Amino acid sequence: MPLEIFGFLALWSPFFAIAVVFATVLYFLITVKWRSEFKESEPLSIKQAIFFILSMVLLYVIKGSPVDLLGHIMFSVHMIQMATLYLVIPPLMIIGIPKWVWKAFINLKPITNVFTLLTRPLLALILFNSFFSFYHIPLIFDAVKLDETLHGIYTVGLFIFAILMWWPMINKLELNELSGLKKVGYIFASGVLLTPACGLIIFANGPLYATYYDQSTWMQALALCVPTGTLDGLSLAGPEIFTNMPLIEDQKLGGVLMKIIQEIVYGFLLGIVFFEWYKKDQEEANNLQHTLLVEE
Repeated sequence: MPLEIFGFLALWSPFFAIAVVFATVLYFLITVKWRSEFKESEPLSIKQAIFFILSMVLLYVIKGSPVDLLGHIMFSVHMIQMATLYLVIPPLMIIGIPKWVWKAFINLKPITNVFTLLTRPLLALILFNSFFSFYHIPLIFDAVKLDETLHGIYTVGLFIFAILMWWPMINKLELNELSGLKKVGYIFASGVLLTPACGLIIFANGPLYATYYDQSTWMQALALCVPTGTLDGLSLAGPEIFTNMPLIEDQKLGGVLMKIIQEIVYGFLLGIVFFEWYKKDQEEANNLQHTLLVEE
């Protein structure tokens, strides 16, 4: 059965698209037009602009395009959404926003102490991975998927925790920034802490989430992204009418995809860390050699 039966609003979320466009316009106003209003501001680089635009495009794709609707039908797609929203978009956004904008934001009185506390590596690591793991406990998962307010709060809250978790690894302000070796340990620790949630999903003997296996519960969850008037006019037996994949296989695939995406992202980051580490060691060795030659 085609997804078009749910209508344009459910498929393309035009209001969310407007919000994303607004955020992008605001970004360029701050970083280009209003830049002179900020101390220590620097011209926006092409790299920063590309990274931020990419983060906004990905945000709309996973939360505003038909992918979001498909995520309510197939658990594996939902897990791709989760991996992208919390493991891909935050680092792109952190890098895309100039450090002088971050500095101005962090220096706001209500923000400074809280941000400094919550970006401490150990606390940031525990907060994100704990809330991510709790989310995948069936009772909590179904409760969040069935309540629009709770779903919004948990999604935004977990996204903020994701930014805080990524901050020590990639920020350029030296605020709770980790050194090369500590970054490696931090990445490995994050990968380990994320494993139990994936393991719970991959090795479950049966479907875990009523919002995917129970027809009435699934319909209630679907109301979060499909207008009520549209749903009332449809008679749907369950998500299986949109896919040939058995629920348990879809669930296992979701856990596997989450872990694979995490390994790819963290592996890529490890490569960058090792490269920067090697480059720094080479520069220090060259400087030492130059100093010794000058002294001779």
